[in-house]
Order: sequence, then structure tokens, then C-alpha cells
Amino acid sequence: MKFLSYHVAILQAAEFYCVRLGFKPVGYQGLETGHRLVASHVVQQNDIFFVFRSPLEPEKPQDMQQQLSRHGDGVKDIAFSVEDLEGILRVAVANGACVVREPWEESDENGTVKMVTLQTYGDTVHTLIDRSRYHGNFLPGYGAPTLKDPLLDKLPDCNLLRIDHVVGNQPDLEMTTVADWYEKILGFHRFWSVDDTQLHTEFSSLRSIVVANYEETIKMPINEPAEGKRKSQIQEYVDYYGGAGVQHVAMYTPNIIDTINSLRARGQHFLEVPDSYYDNLRERLSKAKIHVNEDIDTLQKLKILVDFDEKGYLLQIFTKLMQDRPTLFLEIIERHNHQGFGAGNFKSLFEAFELDQAARGNL
Repeated sequence: MKFLSYHVAILQAAEFYCVRLGFKPVGYQGLETGHRLVASHVVQQNDIFFVFRSPLEPEKPQDMQQQLSRHGDGVKDIAFSVEDLEGILRVAVANGACVVREPWEESDENGTVKMVTLQTYGDTVHTLIDRSRYHGNFLPGYGAPTLKDPLLDKLPDCNLLRIDHVVGNQPDLEMTTVADWYEKILGFHRFWSVDDTQLHTEFSSLRSIVVANYEETIKMPINEPAEGKRKSQIQEYVDYYGGAGVQHVAMYTPNIIDTINSLRARGQHFLEVPDSYYDNLRERLSKAKIHVNEDIDTLQKLKILVDFDEKGYLLQIFTKLMQDRPTLFLEIIERHNHQGFGAGNFKSLFEAFELDQAARGNL
């Protein structure tokens, strides 16, 4: 997956992801490369690419200005690498897909890439990318990065390997319609789901359906708020983002302890649950059929969460908000024969979110 994000302070945003999260600058478009309206900075970590974009002139391009005005910094485009772009597009259009940009090609000395962009939930889009005739690292048309920060080589590696999943928040009662869209338009299937009887606190709750492609290499949890005593963090997102959009991006690491040690050393801030969570965790694990290899004291020190079932477990942690608006944040995840999304941690996480919401006056 490739993520296209719109940011007001694009250069600073790209530098932040490099310094705090371990990405490296790999590409640039802007005035120096003949792109007069939009600047783009590409950063990479293993198989993860983020593209940060921002307009260069007042009021142009109009669609980008409207996106930034309404939503602020956030994810606009979740791009998928595909093998049969024409076939996917043919089925999608036959089933009612809205094509934002008709198929086009871009080329350079490394070959040719074919792309098409489809509308999904809210103002979010998916660009399908066929790279079968391209041998470059990213995409055609990007020059050398302008970011040359001498600090980057001195900071510890973070070892984030790939995108694990991308969560989209929806207004109330729109989750099922969006999940149906992925099934009908892109041929995804329902992979996992929970409702508000399972995911709730005293004050708020949510419902979630996870859709996945046939190979289950792409997973897209779709959330909506459920009625509660107070405003849930899903509803807070919808209110401040101005509708449906990407709530968080989860990135996989094979060693979350080393990764979080590196990220914390770089100054990245994370959401934290109380120590009582780990007292309860130790009690539950003492009665469980599975064994967690990692030292629980170390996980507690780093505030890494554990979810498990009879077959395996996962480790996860969530960053603080990545901007002032209470919208986008990130997740770091490690899996051990467990393909869930941390349902066992949702109550503790919601309570941690609610503490932050209360500090913002939004609970």
C-alpha cells in the first residue's frame, strides 16, 4: 500500500516522519522538477511508502484546497498495487464504481506504470497501480529527495516492515454500506467483525467490520460509533475530520520491543494505559493456553498491549495524535499466529482515549 497524505506544512511533516518514525526520504516533486502547483515528498521504510503533498499557490488546485480546508491534515489516497488493473476496473465499473480519474500512464527510464483512481468512503480515494512494467523503487516522475538531514543516519532503526491494516471511521449507521462497497466494487470479503456489546466502556462504544482482499494481504477495518452516555472517539474523529476518513494506519514489525525502544528514543509519543491493565493481563495469561514469549515487565514499561486467543497473540501500541486535530494516529503491531485487531484491548484503549478526550473537552 502507498499512502497519499495532504499536509499544510508538508516539508515539516515529512521530516517528522523521518526523525520520529525512522523513514528515509526517497523522492520529491515540486518547482525544481517542473511541478508548479503541488509539492510532494516521498518517504520510505522497507515496504511502507508515505507521500506527503501540499499546494504551492493560493486557491489552486481547488480540490486539494477544499480537502485541506474541510479535513485538515490526513490521508487522501490509499493506493493498492495490483496485477490486473483492467480486469479490476472492468468489474468495479460494472458494479457502480465512481472513477475519479480514468486510467493513465506515467513513464521514465525505469519503465511505465499504469494507474486509475476510484472514489471510496467520504473524500477518500483508492489509486490502483500496475507496476508490472516498472523497475524503479517508487513511481515515475519523482526527482531526488531534497531532505538531507544528517541526524537520520545517527538514529536507531525502527524496523517497520509493511502496512498491516488501515482503519476508516464512518458516521453512525454507514459502516455496513461501506463494507458492502468493498465487497461489491473490489471483490473483498468480510474478515472479522465486532459490535457495541463487545467494544464499549461506561461512556462510549463502537462497531467494526474488517474487509480483506482475496489473498488477505490488504485488510481494512471499517468503524462506526454506537450510542453511549458520551461522545465516542469515533464520533470525535468524524466531527473534527468533517466526515468519514482514515483514523489510523497500522504498521507491522517483527520485534515490537526493539521498535518501540527505538521510537521512544527518537521522541515519539504513545498512548498509555494504566499499570492495572498489566495486573489484569498477568492474571488472564496465567489461565490461558498460550504463552507470551515477551517479558511482561518489559511490555509494561513500554506500555505495549497484548491480545490473545487459544491459538496465538498480538502485541500493539498506538501513537498520540499526529496533528492538532483529534483525527489521524498510527499503530505499531506484531503478530504471533493471531489475525485479530486487539478486541481484547479495546476497553482499555477506549478508556485511555477518553482521558485524552476529556482533556480536550470532547468527552
